[in-house]
Amino acid sequence: MKWIYWLGWMTFRSAFRSFFALRVIGKEHLITEGAVLIASNHQSYVDPPLLGSLYDTEIAYLARKTLFTGFTRWLYSKWNAIPIDQDRPDMSSLKTIIRKLRQGEPVVVFPEGSRTLDGSIGEAAPGIGLIAVKSAVPIQPLRIYGAREALPRGSARMNRARITVVVGPPIYLTAEEIQAAKGKDDYDRIAKRIMAAIEAL
Repeated sequence: MKWIYWLGWMTFRSAFRSFFALRVIGKEHLITEGAVLIASNHQSYVDPPLLGSLYDTEIAYLARKTLFTGFTRWLYSKWNAIPIDQDRPDMSSLKTIIRKLRQGEPVVVFPEGSRTLDGSIGEAAPGIGLIAVKSAVPIQPLRIYGAREALPRGSARMNRARITVVVGPPIYLTAEEIQAAKGKDDYDRIAKRIMAAIEAL
């Protein structure tokens, strides 16, 4: 790990274990080596470092483009954040994710795109289906519980709450599924399959 990544990783990992009493269920399912598309529901701003703390290697994730200013631009880049414009999304971020996965790196994606307001799981955008097809790597479904209570959307106050992450068995797309996926409808079908696996945890 780069030292700045390691410093953040150690800080967040200690905080999640001590302050939030982090519990991980199904840890034996974690893919800890090589490329993996980590797909999770999205409850809070704490989700990216939360999921990063589960892995002993560096992972990449998406972050709002507006966060990349001044010092945070340098910091987020060191933490392997990929900037995305949520108001005007384009293919550049998706291409970056696919490239990183093809290079053997793990990447976190939140299929819903934005944090939940009420704790429910929303629909997945077809983008994750496209990423899964073009990268052809294992997909790791995860479900987060308690992060919304720790830091709700729209709140700047951190609350003491028990956080649990449930890890599901990996999803492997077959060569036939990958070859047959030609457009948005196919990507959407795969995205829904991934989201259903998350919701079932």
